[in-house]
Amino acid sequence: MKLLTPLDWKSYQLLDSGDGEKLERFGKYILRRPEPQAVWSKIKPESEWKKLAHAQFIQEGSHSGQWKRYSSIPDQWHIQYSYKKMKLKFRLGLTGFKHVGIFPEQAVNWNYLYDSLSPLKKPKVLNLFAYTGGASLAAKAAGADVIHCDSIKAVLNWANVNMQSSRLGGIRWLLEDAFKFVKREAKRGRKYNAIIMDPPAYGHGPKGEKWKLDDMVDDLMKYVAQILDKDQYLLIFNSYSLGFSSLILQNLLFTHLGSTVAKRTEFGELYLNEQTGRKMPMGIFARVKSAN
Repeated sequence: MKLLTPLDWKSYQLLDSGDGEKLERFGKYILRRPEPQAVWSKIKPESEWKKLAHAQFIQEGSHSGQWKRYSSIPDQWHIQYSYKKMKLKFRLGLTGFKHVGIFPEQAVNWNYLYDSLSPLKKPKVLNLFAYTGGASLAAKAAGADVIHCDSIKAVLNWANVNMQSSRLGGIRWLLEDAFKFVKREAKRGRKYNAIIMDPPAYGHGPKGEKWKLDDMVDDLMKYVAQILDKDQYLLIFNSYSLGFSSLILQNLLFTHLGSTVAKRTEFGELYLNEQTGRKMPMGIFARVKSAN
């Protein structure tokens, strides 16, 4: 089991956490947001949190709320991420769902994608539940043919902006329910060299369809296994579902891809290094690629 975290990202920093919150710097702006995993106490005093934060997300419902601004901060701004020859640029923004357009811990998977795909000739990549496109951009920067699938049109538009800001092009945008899409692709006999998926605990399709990850994750993995190329492949499976273990992901790969693949699978937790020295858990992962 591995613990992975982004290294040397100057545009992002986790400053402190605790009491159900986290304090983060994105570029030159510092945000205060809810974090259910932060069940410990804060190290920095409340007075410093108030002094540092440009804005705070005030939660009003189970998933929504609004931002309270304490000093000048734009509605949107950009940060950059670099790794070897990969130069990515992301537009961030204060949304009504506490997210800002990026999950920093996923940078370790962007590097993995870039290193794994760069030696291949035009690999076919499918990014499911793809959000604002960090993994899609990394795959495209590595020279891949990329399909980016998400069920929210505004998120697809946001990902397109990130692609253009990163001076990339040619990603295919797909407004679709990911589960329905992979099921259809399996029936068509389509194959992909790389599949990335980061399903939420609860999801909605573009027509309002509702599903729960616990109920459909086994079927999802079954169809993903059918469309993953058997000879030259890469799979990344992330989850932030509370209560899920990385062993669950390994067992899913074992069940649908076989014991040989499962034995080569890396699995564990993603985390963010805090300025105070603590580690903030940010979900689980399993990833594997072909030997050739």
